[in-house]
Amino acid sequence: MNETMYPPQTPMPVSALGVDSRATFIVRTYQHLLGAIIAFAALEVFLFSSGMAETMAQAMFGVNWLWILGGFIIVSWFASRAAHRAESLTTQYLALGAFIVAEAIIFVPMLYIANQMADGVIQSAAVVTLLGFGGLTAVAFMTRKDFSFLGGLLRWGMMIALVLIVAGGIFGFQLGTFFSVAMIALAGGSILYDTSNVLRHFPEDRYVGAALELFASVALLFWYVLRLFMSRD
Repeated sequence: MNETMYPPQTPMPVSALGVDSRATFIVRTYQHLLGAIIAFAALEVFLFSSGMAETMAQAMFGVNWLWILGGFIIVSWFASRAAHRAESLTTQYLALGAFIVAEAIIFVPMLYIANQMADGVIQSAAVVTLLGFGGLTAVAFMTRKDFSFLGGLLRWGMMIALVLIVAGGIFGFQLGTFFSVAMIALAGGSILYDTSNVLRHFPEDRYVGAALELFASVALLFWYVLRLFMSRD
C-alpha cells in the first residue's frame, strides 16, 4: 500500500492564535525571563561569596580583555540560534541553563573590577538596564510594530563589532566610550527586534526559547551599560 508523504507542518506562530493562548505565552515567557535573571544574579552571588570569583577573575585577567568581549558576543549569538532551533521543552531548558552559566562566568572579571572600583556601580548599571529593557519592551507592546527590519542592521552591527574587537586584540588598541555607547544602542535595537520576533513568530510551545532570546539581549545591554559606567569612574 502506498503511503502519501506530507511535509512536516510549520508550527503556527502564537500571533495567529487566540487571545488566551497569546496571553498565556507572554506570561510564561516573561516568567522564565525573570527566573533567568534571578538565576544569573544568584549564581554571581554564589561565585563572589564563595571566593571562586576572585580566582576565576585572576585567571581570566591573563586573557586580552577584547577577546572576552568577543566571546561574550559569540555566546550571545549561539544563544539566539538555540532559541530559534530548540524544539523540545527539555532542549530549551538545557540551552537556557547553559547560557545562564556561560554568561555568569564571562561576567565574572567585569563584575570583579566594577566591585573594586566603587560601591553601587553594579547596582546602578543593573537599574539602568532594567529601566531600558522595560521602556523598550513597552514600546514594542504599545506600538505593535513589526521590528523585523532591524534584523539585517543588527547582524551587520554585530559583525562590525566583532571585526573591531578582533582588530583591537591584534593591533593593541582600546575600544573606548563611543564603542560602549554604540553597543548599548545595538543592544536596544536587539531588544526591540527580539520582543517583536517573540510576539509575532514564536510558536506557543517555545516560551523557554523566547525567554532565552530576550535574556541574551538583556545581558548584552547590561554588559555595555556596566562597561560605560566603569569608564566614567
